[in-house]
Amino acid sequence: MTTLKNEVFEYSREHFGTEPEYLWHTDPNFAVLRRSGNKKWYGIIMDIPRQKLGLEGGEKVDILNVKCPEQLLGSFLGQEGFHPAYHMNKSHWLTVRLDGSVSPDQIFGLLEMSYRLTKSGKELL
Repeated sequence: MTTLKNEVFEYSREHFGTEPEYLWHTDPNFAVLRRSGNKKWYGIIMDIPRQKLGLEGGEKVDILNVKCPEQLLGSFLGQEGFHPAYHMNKSHWLTVRLDGSVSPDQIFGLLEMSYRLTKSGKELL
């Protein structure tokens, strides 16, 4: 069964040439998406308890953290499926639930934006 998490990995592979990196032995399902040139993170996928996002239920939910311009954060936070960044700087990152509450197209658009925001001056894109 294809999950949104797997679709994000496939999109990152096809569009940016990046593979998920699993950096934490204590959290083996947490994956970082990193630019190849400057090694900056443009996405982090985690599975966390729903309560950590202020939601009901004890089960875990897959999330994606993406970089987001500060002036756009408020417009996303008023919509279903978006939350202040979990475990990241809440002024520069946004959490997106990967549970179907946000469309794949919107998720991919946010991933593109995050990728652009993390480029260095030496990179073309």
